[in-house]
Parts: sequence; structure tokens; C-alpha cells
Amino acid sequence: MTLQQEIVGNAMQMAVVNLRPGQTVYCEAGKFLFKTTNVTMETRLSAPSGNGNGNGSGQGGGGGMGGLLRQAMGTAMQVGQRALAGESLAFQYFTSQGGEGTVGFAGVLPGEMRALELDGTRAWFAEKDAFVAAESTVDFGIAFAGGRTGMSGGEGFILEKFTGHGTVIIAGAGNFIDLDPADFGGRIEVDTGCVVAFEEGIQYGVQRIGGLNRQGLMNAVFGGEGLSLATLEGNGRVILQSLTIESLANALKKAQGGDKQGPTGGLFSTHVG
Repeated sequence: MTLQQEIVGNAMQMAVVNLRPGQTVYCEAGKFLFKTTNVTMETRLSAPSGNGNGNGSGQGGGGGMGGLLRQAMGTAMQVGQRALAGESLAFQYFTSQGGEGTVGFAGVLPGEMRALELDGTRAWFAEKDAFVAAESTVDFGIAFAGGRTGMSGGEGFILEKFTGHGTVIIAGAGNFIDLDPADFGGRIEVDTGCVVAFEEGIQYGVQRIGGLNRQGLMNAVFGGEGLSLATLEGNGRVILQSLTIESLANALKKAQGGDKQGPTGGLFSTHVG
């Protein structure tokens, strides 16, 4: 069964989740809003392994000292990956006791939220910080897009990966648009900060804008996009956002009289986030 949830609000949406007795949902630390009194809350370093028990060991059997050591090492590796990715080190788990319960979650930026349903056949990948909450039957992991891709793209080097069965809720900035590259000749090119999430099967990469010529340098210096664009190829669902963290940060700096970007656009702008 999928998670019973409703996404409410407009400019700053939130997800209201209704839990069945004994059902568990988890979120990244800092994205919890409210809960009913019969819902317990527990903070752990381990992420669910997708088997529904939320212990995050992912090792299967094996008790005793050896089992405890393997579980501790697995948790340490998860925490290390999340630290490297700049993610929260802990998760908060919510379980309904003695009846149905309600929990509320939200993202950290003005924008939309989306509930994705996983059936075990395809994973989903999302930008860092997109994750809000998920059922304990959904496995949260970190995926690396590759050294060259990440370094040239600036964003998307480290992705969140969701596998298993159940509902996962993500959030982004501004408004969402759903696209399938197959509807546009099999490939689309977007600002690297506009990618929110995409299905497994979509090939993600980064390409340089133009060549090292006059027009290429004009695009990089004055176009506001920097040196690279993200490329998404294949047949599958892609979710883009209309607001990037960098553009929001630059707008706030400008409003405060601290805009140092000037006419040079994305090439010399300070990346925030």
C-alpha cells in the first residue's frame, strides 16, 4: 500500500501524511513540522534498508558481536557518504501507535513538493536536499554521477537515490514541470540547477556551452549560465524546477545591496548551496 498523504499549500507547500497503525515514515532531520501525540519520534544515524524495519543494517542475518560490528560499519559508511554529500547526518523516524496518526513535513525553500511512487522496477535520482520524507520500505542512498560530470557541472555530482517499494516525497524551488526527453528528440539541455529528479534509465551528463571561441566565451560570461549545461537523455520522467538556489541567493544579495555579480553573469558569480 502507498503512503496516505496530501500535499497542501501554494508558494510553500507541505505534505500531511496519515499513518496506519504501526506504519513508519522517515524524514531528513530538519524537515519535520508537526505530529499527533500518538506518533512516536526517534532520531537515528542509520537509513532504512528498504525492508520495512528501518534498522538500516542492510546485512540480513548474523547476530552476535560479528553482526553488531557489521551493522556499525554499515551505519558508519552511510553517515560518511551523507557527510561527503553535504546531507543531514541523521534521520527522524515516525511510527503511529494505537491507531492512525498524522505527521507534517516541508522542504526548506519556497516551491512545490511531489510524491513519487516506487514499484521496485525503477530507481529515482534527485538533487541533494530534495528528499523530504518516505516510507520505511523505501531505501535512501547516495549516488555519484562521476568525477568529470560533477566537477564540470557544479551541481549534480552527488545525487540522492531512492529504491524499493512505496512513496517518497521530494521538494524543490519554484514551480515544477514534468518532461520526457523522448518527446523532444531524446535529449534536453537545462541549467544545471534546474534538475530536481529523474527516473532510472535517464542518462545524466554535463556539456560545455559552446567552444573556446568568442561566442562560447560570451555565453559563459554574460549568459548567466556559467560554462556548462546539464544534459538528460533517454525515455523516462524528468522533473525540473523554475527557480535555482543560486538565482534565489543572488536575488537576496541584490535586495540587501550586496550583489557583487555585476555584468559577468554565471562565470564569476558565487555559488551558494
